[in-house]
Amino acid sequence: MLEGIYADKVLSYPKIREYPIHPQPTSGITMGSQAIYRYSLKDSDYPILTIIDKISDTEGNTIPAGHYELALSDEQNFLILMQTKNPVAIIPTFKIEYDKNADKLDKKTKKINKKKEKKREETNRKRAEVGMPADEEKIHMEASIEYIKNGNYFLIKYERGSIRAWGAIKSL
Repeated sequence: MLEGIYADKVLSYPKIREYPIHPQPTSGITMGSQAIYRYSLKDSDYPILTIIDKISDTEGNTIPAGHYELALSDEQNFLILMQTKNPVAIIPTFKIEYDKNADKLDKKTKKINKKKEKKREETNRKRAEVGMPADEEKIHMEASIEYIKNGNYFLIKYERGSIRAWGAIKSL
C-alpha cells in the first residue's frame, strides 16, 4: 500500500524530468545515420517547373503534363526543359536580368555571412565524421509558367540566384 502511494506521488511531482534527456535516443539509431540521409539523391540544381496540361505547338509536337527541371543554357539564349536529366524542349529566351545588388553587401551582411560560413564548416566537419554528405548553401530557385491569352503563348519565368530569364512557347 505504501509503495503505490509513494510511486504515484513521485511520478506526479512537477520537477521530475522537467527537461527531456538530451539527446533523446531513438531506438538505437542516431539521426543522420539512416540510409535515407546517407545515400539519398542530391537536390536538383535547377528549379522545378510543373506543367498541368499538355502543351502542343503548330507542328504537332507535345510536351506532356508533369514535373520538369528548367535550366538556362551556358550562352543564356535558351531555356532547356528537362525530365530526368533528358532534354524535352529548348525554349528561346527573350529577356535576361541580372541582380546587380547581389554582389554589393554592406559590412554587417558580410560579417553575418562569414559567421554562417564558419558554422557551416564546423557542421560539415561533424557530418563528415558520421558519413553524411556536406551541407551546402541554398540558392534561391524558382520557375513558373503562365498562359497569355492575347498572344496565345505560354510565358516561362526562370529564376536562379541573381539571374532571371523569360522564354515563350507558342501554342495552338
